[in-house]
Amino acid sequence: MENNETKNELFSKTWFPGHMQKTKRIIRDNVKLVDVVIELLDARVPLSSRNPLISELVGAKPVIVALNKSDLADPAVTKSWQEYFKGNGISAITIDAMSGKGLKQLTAIATKLSKSKTEKFVSKGGNVRSARAMVVGIPNVGKSSLINKLSGASKAKVENRPGVTRDKQWIRIANGLELLDVPGILWPKLDDPLVGLKLAFIGSISDEAVDIAAVAHELFKFIVKYYPDNIAARYKLTAEQLKYDNNDLLELIGQKRGCIQKGGIIDVEKVYRVLVTDFRSGKLGKISFDRPDEVIVSNTDSDTEEQ
Repeated sequence: MENNETKNELFSKTWFPGHMQKTKRIIRDNVKLVDVVIELLDARVPLSSRNPLISELVGAKPVIVALNKSDLADPAVTKSWQEYFKGNGISAITIDAMSGKGLKQLTAIATKLSKSKTEKFVSKGGNVRSARAMVVGIPNVGKSSLINKLSGASKAKVENRPGVTRDKQWIRIANGLELLDVPGILWPKLDDPLVGLKLAFIGSISDEAVDIAAVAHELFKFIVKYYPDNIAARYKLTAEQLKYDNNDLLELIGQKRGCIQKGGIIDVEKVYRVLVTDFRSGKLGKISFDRPDEVIVSNTDSDTEEQ
């Protein structure tokens, strides 16, 4: 993904529609009502899916990082992320909101971190109440799926596209935990086009808002470079075929998948669609795009102002 010109063309826009500004206000106005914040990240891109606005908005509230879709991420890389967060004093656990993996641990930690607040509330004459947590994250990281799994019912609308939840909602969980769900929030401007590219890979930026063929091209280059065995396994390629240049490799995959137009010409656009679909469904194996050694100090001063 070294073609910066391509990346800048893809992500030169400001990605902060009106409902994102509304979400910012919802988080700021309601964080005082909760005891702990659950920050949901995509395990494949923990750095790129971590909105720098969140820490500003939640202030000193205890934070739990939940690395969702961990079943789709490279396990070794995910483990290094857990160690990174632990080293920075943040609880970080792996979960899979669809299957329920790790959710008991998540609720246990949320309840534990809330205990001092709930006990203080009672000591001042208040009634015993449930622990309260706010669930935050960028679009399409699985917040609604998480809440539905925890509550045992489809109380939060679930769709595999960003921007579905548009208002706050309280969800009561059977084990004595209450969750405040808020819409997903992107930051005002994606200064780093590589971050935008990774978010487009996982679908957190709508396919309609980007050049999906160009995104797929960069995705293909990354997987061929860092996870060639995944490509070989999915498309039944030999070690020799993996040495082909990317264009020839795309044509070969197109032939194997029947992406052929009249005259025997490979339909490259269709090949790209196949690649993106296979990746997002997990058919290309466990892949991670972010690594802890890429962490840098972010400067969001001008981007966090009200627009």
